[in-house]
Amino acid sequence: MEPRRIAPELHQGGHPHTMRPKKVILCVDDNEQELSVLKFMLATNGYRVVSATNGREAIGIFAETAVDLVLADYSMPQMNGCQLVERLKQIAAHVPMILLGDPQKMAGEMHVADAHLAKKNCSSQELLERIKVMSARKRGPRKGSQRMVPVEELAVAS
Repeated sequence: MEPRRIAPELHQGGHPHTMRPKKVILCVDDNEQELSVLKFMLATNGYRVVSATNGREAIGIFAETAVDLVLADYSMPQMNGCQLVERLKQIAAHVPMILLGDPQKMAGEMHVADAHLAKKNCSSQELLERIKVMSARKRGPRKGSQRMVPVEELAVAS
C-alpha cells in the first residue's frame, strides 16, 4: 500500500471546493438597467445572482432554485413586489426578502417582506450590509430562541 499523499492544492491556501458556497440572491426588477447594476454589484461582492424581470418568472426560478435571499423591486407591472413576496413566502417562508421602492407607495404593505429599503436614497454599501446580515440570519436559530449560557452565569462573570 503506497503512503497517502496530501493534494498539493491543500498546501497553497486551501482547495477551491473547501470554500463556502456563494450565497444565491434572486433579484427581481422590471427595469433591466437597474437589474444589471444590481447583478454586477452583487456578483463583484461574491454573491451568485439569479434574476427575473417579472413576478411570474421570479416564482418559476424561486420554485426550482435554492435561494438564500430575495431582492425585489416594489413597483412592477402585473404583480408588484409585495404581491410577489407574498407568493414566494407561501413557497418558502424562511427565505429573507427585501423590497426596494418608494416608502410612500409601500407604506400600507409593510408586513410582508423582511425589510424595506428606499430605492432612491439607499447606498450600495447599505444594501450590501443589509444583504449580508439577512442572508446570514437564515441558517442559525431565530433571535430570542435559547441562549447558550444561562443568565445567572452571565451575572457572575461580570
